[in-house]
This record gives sequence, C-alpha cells and structure tokens, in this order.
Amino acid sequence: MRAAADAGLSFNEFCVRRLRAPSDAPAMLVVRSLVISHARAVCGDRLTGVLVLGSWARGEAAASSDIDVLLVVDATSPLTRDLYRAWDAGAVVFDGRAVDAHFTHPSAAGAVPTALWCEAAVDGIVWYDRDGALTHRLGEVRRAIAEGRVVRAFAHGQPYWKGVA
Repeated sequence: MRAAADAGLSFNEFCVRRLRAPSDAPAMLVVRSLVISHARAVCGDRLTGVLVLGSWARGEAAASSDIDVLLVVDATSPLTRDLYRAWDAGAVVFDGRAVDAHFTHPSAAGAVPTALWCEAAVDGIVWYDRDGALTHRLGEVRRAIAEGRVVRAFAHGQPYWKGVA
C-alpha cells in the first residue's frame, strides 16, 4: 500500500494500473525476444539486464507512445553515444511503436536509489536478468519505498524521488 501512496494513487488505482500492464501474451513474447536479441547484439557480454518501463509497461500508452526499455550494462562499461548509435542502427519497432532504449549501470546495492531506479521498481517489468542481481536490486528499492526510506514528491506538478534520513 505504501508504493501506491508514494505514487500518489489509491491502492485500488495502483492495483488496476499494475493489472493493466502488458502481460506475457504471445505478442509480448515477440517484442521481448526482439528487444533482448537486439540488446545482446549491441551490448554483447556487457548486458546484465533488460526491463520495460514507462506508460507502455503501466498499460497507459497513448496510440503515439513509444516503448521505453532500460538496458543495464556492467559497471565497467562506459555509457557512450556509441551505444545509442548502435541501438538506433537496428531500430526495433513493435506494433507501430518505436522501442526507445535507455542505457544505465546497475544501481549500487545499499545506496539510496536514483529516480530512474525508483520508477523502474514501481513500474518496470523485468525481461532479462543475467544473474538475478537486477531483480534483487529492484526488490531492495521496493522495500525502501514501502518502508518510507525513499518517497515520491511533487514540485510544480512534476514527480521526483528523495531519500528520507
């Protein structure tokens, strides 16, 4: 219930949104396979995780919405424009929607999570997790949110996340 409150939603609305999120229907298996295959081609052994997030994962995508994916690469790999160019060279499109990749390093265990990792923990759907570390860290972030150690707030109508001492 805390995650719902932190997201500024009633528990019922939070549940409805989570249930409306895309499922592993046959079409989902296709896009997931396309994304993971392309991510492996771009990142090689550096790829540690893939998750889908944003409006599409929440089941709130408009007709013009893209599909946002978070590609997690090992912490020793530089995050350069070359990764994005390589992704864009083999652009993945599913059901008329562009798949927009965001590259990141793993969130450090025990550290206060960034806004990106908080959003991933609330709305993200893990598609690939090489060694279980991504799923484990997302669980840690969810617990931090549920325990009130990280909260979602709003400034000028825009959400942000902050650690609570």
